[in-house]
Amino acid sequence: MTTSRERVLAALNHKEPDRVPIDLGGHRSSGMMAIAYNKLKKYLGITSGDIYVYDFIQQLAIIEPEVLDRFGVDTIELGRAFSRRPEDWRDWVLPDGTPCKIPAFIEPVRVGRDWHVYHRDGTLIAIQKEGCLYFEQTAFPLMGKEDDDFSDLATPLEKVMWVSLRAPGPASYDAERLRQLVESAKALRASTDRAILGLFGGNLLEIGQFLFRNDNFFLLLAGEPRRAHRFLDSLVELHLANLEKFLSAVGPYIDIIVFGDDLGMQTGPQISVKMYREFFQPRHKLLWETAKKLANVKVMLHSCGGIYPLIPSLIEAGLDAVNPVQTTCADMEPERLKREFGRELCFWGGGCNTRDVLPYGTPQQVAEDVRRRVSILSPGGGFVFQQIHNVMADVPPENVVAMLEAVNG
Repeated sequence: MTTSRERVLAALNHKEPDRVPIDLGGHRSSGMMAIAYNKLKKYLGITSGDIYVYDFIQQLAIIEPEVLDRFGVDTIELGRAFSRRPEDWRDWVLPDGTPCKIPAFIEPVRVGRDWHVYHRDGTLIAIQKEGCLYFEQTAFPLMGKEDDDFSDLATPLEKVMWVSLRAPGPASYDAERLRQLVESAKALRASTDRAILGLFGGNLLEIGQFLFRNDNFFLLLAGEPRRAHRFLDSLVELHLANLEKFLSAVGPYIDIIVFGDDLGMQTGPQISVKMYREFFQPRHKLLWETAKKLANVKVMLHSCGGIYPLIPSLIEAGLDAVNPVQTTCADMEPERLKREFGRELCFWGGGCNTRDVLPYGTPQQVAEDVRRRVSILSPGGGFVFQQIHNVMADVPPENVVAMLEAVNG
């Protein structure tokens, strides 16, 4: 009998598995917002267990084993091995009033009707305004910086919410944390036959945007290329050091390493192909080649938006899989992607239209959308089902069920 891990690896190796592998919550862009997950549990009649919000920024829930088993989910995220004690969590309340648990190290402060999160030096780093379902970044630590000294990027990154509020899992790579990584990853591997995804990050364009703010980083790339290269060289040096530590610990126990860099918009890439190839492709290539030298892993990139013009360069850099395959963006039609790149790239996503169909369609319309996309993307392997990014808070639970049951139904 084919295991979930074998099923996913077959798809990644462009072999058609016994059925389409399914990812739900295997990484931070294939899951469910906690509000939607709570509704799904009630719809399924699951009354046990609290709602655990492991991604505080996006307010994503940990998908429990009962749900994973119910829908034949083939993936699991390495973070499942951490934060297993009651003291690792604290009580909080979701925007709709649902009680939940959030990582204990995060200390949201109520300010009027909003929620604030502060760095230990008092800097406001994230805010959730009243009526909003997620947190927004408020601190851009290198904005206004004019010198060329980028030797210590770890310190300003502590004030970037996407870095400082990550959980569960170790926040650093000191000796004790690495020991925890080894023990926890090994135990998780022994407990499941699901494919294990290790979330590394290694963002380049996005880290520049997080530190300088989007507009300033675009100006740096276009107007001060030498300074931009110096910044990116220092960033890659930091990533490589962390990558070696990370994979020395978990490399034997994961199947896919997940990098991130949102390169696209609705209308196409954020940057030109020329700019990508100058600033980012060589560095992506170095990071991805290093990962494959350090461990027997497949490399996946999370990149939202219309990235069609960049895909040949991503493949050339050594990419194995891409998510979330945002087919509602310019030039990202699933037929085109499969025809032009299906032999070289695994499409980890694109399985359901989360913008127009999943929230607003009937269950029948959702199922039809899924079946059509699966019929396009799955032949010959090279496809792992996930909806296009996370299931948002307003998605009816019956539509989530219709989506997952239609994949192999």
